[in-house]
Amino acid sequence: MDDEYYMKQALREAQKAFDADEVPIGAVIVMKNTIIARGYNQVETLTDSTAHAEILSLTSAFNYLGSKYLPEATIYVTIEPCAMCCGALYWSKIGKIVYGAADEKHGGIAKVKLHPKTTIVSNICANDCMALMQNFFRKKR
Repeated sequence: MDDEYYMKQALREAQKAFDADEVPIGAVIVMKNTIIARGYNQVETLTDSTAHAEILSLTSAFNYLGSKYLPEATIYVTIEPCAMCCGALYWSKIGKIVYGAADEKHGGIAKVKLHPKTTIVSNICANDCMALMQNFFRKKR
């Protein structure tokens, strides 16, 4: 299993958000080739502006492991994490961040300091990730 496989799993989560009329961003967290957490945007559903896919999947992973740090884990997220999510990823000490499409308007990867040991990979299934976002916002207009 490779980055593309796990990004497609994150896209499944993003589709759940799309179906719930949420901004379609999904995330999965992987350790030792096993998905340990999943999440998708639930800002509207939970009436919580912090209920981003990354935050929800981090909370799930922390609970699953009984740990507040994830240095051995990789998060796959369909759209570049925002500054808030980058901050949470920094504090989690996550080992690797893999994202699909860049978010020039809200993306935080270049704007926020990440943990020095965190590896970043971008542009994985970017066209599929961006298409889901574009379809969502086209439907809204």
